[in-house]
Amino acid sequence: MANSFPTAKLGDVIDLFDSQRVPLNSRQRRERQGKYPYYGAQGVIDHIDGYIFDGRYVLVAEDGENLNSKKLPLALFASGKFWVNNHAHILRGKPTVLDDTFLLACLNNADIKPFVTGAAQPKLSQGNLRLIEIPLPPLPIQRRIAGILSAYDELIENSQRRIKILESMARALYREWFVHFRFPGHESIPKVNSPLGEIPQGWEVLEFRHLFDIRYGKTLPKTEISDFGAYPVYGAGDVIGFYDKMLCPNKCALVTSRGNGSGTVWRTREAAFVTNNSLIMLPHEDWSYWDYSFVELLLKHANVMEAKTGSAQPQVTIENLNYVKAIVPTKPLIEKCCAIVTPIYEQVDSLFQQIQNLRRTRDLLLPRLLSGQIDVEAMPS
Repeated sequence: MANSFPTAKLGDVIDLFDSQRVPLNSRQRRERQGKYPYYGAQGVIDHIDGYIFDGRYVLVAEDGENLNSKKLPLALFASGKFWVNNHAHILRGKPTVLDDTFLLACLNNADIKPFVTGAAQPKLSQGNLRLIEIPLPPLPIQRRIAGILSAYDELIENSQRRIKILESMARALYREWFVHFRFPGHESIPKVNSPLGEIPQGWEVLEFRHLFDIRYGKTLPKTEISDFGAYPVYGAGDVIGFYDKMLCPNKCALVTSRGNGSGTVWRTREAAFVTNNSLIMLPHEDWSYWDYSFVELLLKHANVMEAKTGSAQPQVTIENLNYVKAIVPTKPLIEKCCAIVTPIYEQVDSLFQQIQNLRRTRDLLLPRLLSGQIDVEAMPS
């Protein structure tokens, strides 16, 4: 086993550019809409007509709940021309001392708890950021480690790009058939009036209460959610851990019921437990032939947001969701759609699992690389 690397305080090995940040409020951003990414604490939050930085920099969240939960990476790359507000530190490694990809890995592996202040409003000040210690092997070894990690990241990014393409294909087919009504054989089907405008003859407009058994997920104390378990736990918009019981025996569509993401349509990717932050959308027996892929597409193209209430505390209730209307095509056409889009969704889920496995492998490898436990010089190129 290789010896551990020496360490250095971050302030000694980075260049900071925080003084160049310029925050813009929502009104200013609305007046300056454009093509350049506008970054906040955890990534791009808008696009505007100007930029401050040009190149590749490391951004580190200065405040926010993620400093404690670390559900998302602490640090990320921002590249090209972009703007940054005052909720993210912006830095680079000193060129002769620290590789930026190695720096990013160190930050995302670092224990930052001792440097975060504020319980209600967690904050990582510039002064405390400078105090974080990172391993500092010689620059060639940093670059070798960065190369290993970049190989994983490239595979992950390729899979993410493929997922976006596949999902856009499924949405495009649904829109073509069921929104624009250009489905196979549409030329011979006349249109009739409906509460949602003209629709093909034989189709229906029905409220969700006639289509779905809508159920709340169940409250689950944080103490019962673990890093391992039989079933993933789906919260308001992401998997938040694991539990030994399930609510959904199969893949099913969800609607986020609480918070700023209320009304967001998404789905489980396997049998799962769902918390009370999401609603479970199960087709009634009459519609039991509907596949989860068709259900998600139907929900995404229905006006789910009309069931959203509250500005200070947004939410979607079952009562409101029951009365949202949807256009329902004929059974043969739905089955023909499912025969095409379900295999697409299966490819998406397979790629998603590949991404999870790659991340898990990378995250297990990362601390061993950074600590010097793995001799990277002995690894094949």
